[in-house]
Amino acid sequence: MSESPAAFSYPGLERIFHERGRLAICTCLIAHSGGLSFTELQNACDLTDGNLNRHLHALAEVGVVKMEKQRGQGRPSTLYRITKRGRQRFLAYVDELESVVRDVQERSRGAASGRLATT
Repeated sequence: MSESPAAFSYPGLERIFHERGRLAICTCLIAHSGGLSFTELQNACDLTDGNLNRHLHALAEVGVVKMEKQRGQGRPSTLYRITKRGRQRFLAYVDELESVVRDVQERSRGAASGRLATT
């Protein structure tokens, strides 16, 4: 079986998403298209104030997440949403992760059956 020289490079794995906190934030925001407050995100993702803030700013810096200040009765709040482009990028990232999982499963089965055949 011939493979491309970089069969395991997975170029679709964007570093911006490849961290547990950012993966949680993006997954949560995709599940809540109307957006979430800082506190709602913090509770859903189990992140500290500082950690969540750092990840949200990193995601906003590259256009994945947008922050919207809302004023109404009471104190102002910030609503966080995933952008249209951020959603596309994140879903492409998830597709690439799925290909990694498929490759691991297929290759581990192949390696196991190869070992069984030779023993």
